Amino acid sequence: MAIILGIDPGSRITGYGVIKQVGAKAEYLGSGCIRMQGDALAPRLKQIFDGVSEIIAQFQPTEFAIEQVFMAKNPDSALKLGQARGAAIVAATNHDLQVAEYSARQIKQSVVGKGNADKKQVQHMVTYLLKLKASPQADAADALAVALCHSHTQQSLIKMLGQATKTVRGRLR
Repeated sequence: MAIILGIDPGSRITGYGVIKQVGAKAEYLGSGCIRMQGDALAPRLKQIFDGVSEIIAQFQPTEFAIEQVFMAKNPDSALKLGQARGAAIVAATNHDLQVAEYSARQIKQSVVGKGNADKKQVQHMVTYLLKLKASPQADAADALAVALCHSHTQQSLIKMLGQATKTVRGRLR
């Protein structure tokens, strides 16, 4: 069993999603958004750090996954996003969690089946896969998609390891 915290970082709104992975099944535990107050960046980064730390304390995840920075049209926006990611990553590493990073394309491919899916498609598939009664807010849905992507990646690695083990055993006989 693994409890996975997924983060969709942002300097104004950071989404989070928590799932429990039991075998091949993913169960919804919680999701939401950390909404930053104020205009100064440094206090907003502290709010991200504190918010992610609180979520970690509440849900006690065993794994942490976050979306990678994509190159935005505005370099200043990309830098702020990178700093927001950094605040969340430091919170995770302060709780001894290893950090897994996925591109937006990897996340969409894993959850929707198309690397160029839009936000509505991601929300729909997250709602469907986790059997939610209602669609989560867009940033929370994106964070749940990050957690699901990590879960799918881990399941694929386990499956591949099992296949490799069978191949090695077959050769040893």
